Amino acid sequence: MGLLAAAALSLAPGLAAAQSTLRVVLINDLASLDPVNSTAAFVRNHGFMVYDQLFALDSQGVARPQMVQSHEPSADGMSHRFTLREGLAFHDGTPVRAADAVASIRRWSQRDIVGRALAAATAAMEVVDEKTFTIRLSRPFALVTEALARPTASALFVMPERIAQTPASTAITEATGSGPFIFQPGEWQAGNRAVYLRNPAYRPRPEPADGLAGGKVVNIDRLEWVAMPDPATAAAALQAGEIDFIEQPSPDLIPVLERNRNIRTFALNPVGFMVWLRLNHTQPPFDKPEARQALLHLVNQQDVLNAVGVRASEQVPYCPAYFFCNTPLQSDAGAEGLRAENADRARALLRQAGYSGQRVVFMNAADSPINNAATLTMAAAFQRGGLNMDVPSMDWATVTQRRNRREPVEQGGWNMFVTVANVLDGQNPLTNLYLASPCEGGLTGWPCDAELEALRRSWWEENDAAKRQEILHRVHARAYHVLPYINAGQFRTLAAHRSNVEGLRPTTVPVFWGVTKR
Repeated sequence: MGLLAAAALSLAPGLAAAQSTLRVVLINDLASLDPVNSTAAFVRNHGFMVYDQLFALDSQGVARPQMVQSHEPSADGMSHRFTLREGLAFHDGTPVRAADAVASIRRWSQRDIVGRALAAATAAMEVVDEKTFTIRLSRPFALVTEALARPTASALFVMPERIAQTPASTAITEATGSGPFIFQPGEWQAGNRAVYLRNPAYRPRPEPADGLAGGKVVNIDRLEWVAMPDPATAAAALQAGEIDFIEQPSPDLIPVLERNRNIRTFALNPVGFMVWLRLNHTQPPFDKPEARQALLHLVNQQDVLNAVGVRASEQVPYCPAYFFCNTPLQSDAGAEGLRAENADRARALLRQAGYSGQRVVFMNAADSPINNAATLTMAAAFQRGGLNMDVPSMDWATVTQRRNRREPVEQGGWNMFVTVANVLDGQNPLTNLYLASPCEGGLTGWPCDAELEALRRSWWEENDAAKRQEILHRVHARAYHVLPYINAGQFRTLAAHRSNVEGLRPTTVPVFWGVTKR
């Protein structure tokens, strides 16, 4: 009998009552299943439950072997040999093979910026035997294991070869992985809930869990990912014990939750989040750098954070850094604006860009309290600065679809939207998914700048730490000229859970191995 069938039997009447069930509300509900085809956080969250990774980042950001048993790099770092752990199996019972890993890397590298960078530096990737594969480089790439530990955007997860052979442009609809949870497609109701069962055949690593690495020991039988887009409803459900965990409660509700003795709060993401304003570089007026730079003088980061409802203790009142403040890669090279509105300066730059009152479409994900508050606050400032703003409301799932359209705004296109990124999304010049500015094949918004791309590549090819830090400042200064996106504020928000739930850790990405429910 297959594992899926056995899992289904575990739900039979009479057994269900004995199950431990964890009910969680995450930032968004599950709307699609392909962690390569989409960069949405909800697909990444799904991926960490269903799939496993070759390497994984620990709590210090170090890439540790996960599915890999041994890694043998050559002395010059130009070739790498990987051997998988014994006993790894997919949810359909088939063993995990080196061919599955190679096919997964190849599909991932067609979409993700880190994958593309690794692929561009790779001369050959070959299957040696059932458990072993090699990567041979054609040029230096100092971050091979870090790339294979990619945890966000299009995270690198291993799926069966037969599924990984699906073109990266075609979304997969089957969620068969080898991870600690098994997805239940028959119980998935988009906009309502997604259900996962403990994978009884999963073999955790022997070492303790640390960050996203280490032993993924599942102590619950069933996980229900519940859709509750209204923050007040979710907070009330947590207080009533109807749900067990909220990833990102609305900041204004945190004090209410903290007064409840049955609820605990903690920083799931200790470094924090950033509000990113993503611009469409292919459509007027933001196809001109002067128009993009005008926005630097209309965004007041602290105004945005105050509107979101972030407490002063959880704010970074001013952060010019593309790679997050309070990290080793913090930089202010080339920074300007973002502290206060300067409408006169903004209008002058808009005139230089040739702006003459065209409609600017700012898509608003109104179902997300943080996105909604940040969008409305910035839209009002942009209106004061002379832009003709149109702010259509929609849900986040619709934003993630419409943002792929490249037509003019008159034909259903767009100019800007807000997304909220965590430190894994933006931690350095290689992994920062929205910093990448290739002229072909880039992410939605489609910035194009050959100089920024050359600087980014020189950063990850450089092995000397001091030289890399100097390159980083040059990357940062060029980014302020190009403005692939604008950092509209860095903040922390606390996750909340019932006091009878133990084992949740500051993993940045919400994961539920090691969690118990008393």
